[in-house]
Amino acid sequence: MAIDLLNHKLDRAFDHIDAGGEGVIERVDLLGLGARLLVGFGESPTSVTGSDLVAGFDGIWSTLSEALGRDADCQILREEFREGMTAAFVEGDLYEPVFRPATAAVADLCDDDGDGLIGPREFRTLLSAFGTAYDDVDEAFDRLDRAGRGVLTVDGLIAAARQYYVSDDPSAAGNWLFGPL
Repeated sequence: MAIDLLNHKLDRAFDHIDAGGEGVIERVDLLGLGARLLVGFGESPTSVTGSDLVAGFDGIWSTLSEALGRDADCQILREEFREGMTAAFVEGDLYEPVFRPATAAVADLCDDDGDGLIGPREFRTLLSAFGTAYDDVDEAFDRLDRAGRGVLTVDGLIAAARQYYVSDDPSAAGNWLFGPL
């Protein structure tokens, strides 16, 4: 069951990148996700925050393609994506040095006033870029806002991302990062 849950989450992550539904992703698709985030938040890719996001996504792609024994110009199918993500970030030790900085850049982008907090409006902008259905955003926010304060912390969002991408715990709050599974 744990493998099925993780594969389901990785399949959804693949779909976030494969916005056109072609069944194959390339580096430009992941950078396209980054561009959707930057546009949604009105951030330039050359700003500090924008540069961190682009560099983080590039790092993920490079690590993923290396885990599959490919160069950065490769195309990756869904099953290969699962294989590479699992090898590099779930079973491998590259989550913290590679994936976490990208999630931190995304969380920092959501924290537009630098107070360490992410409100429902910013969260909606985030999930819109990932293609989450509008009706699922509020429930996802409420599931992640376990304290019921009406805000998420930057650190909490980063922790939820880690749970989403590497945890096989079916009760992990991070499973709700992009809405119901």
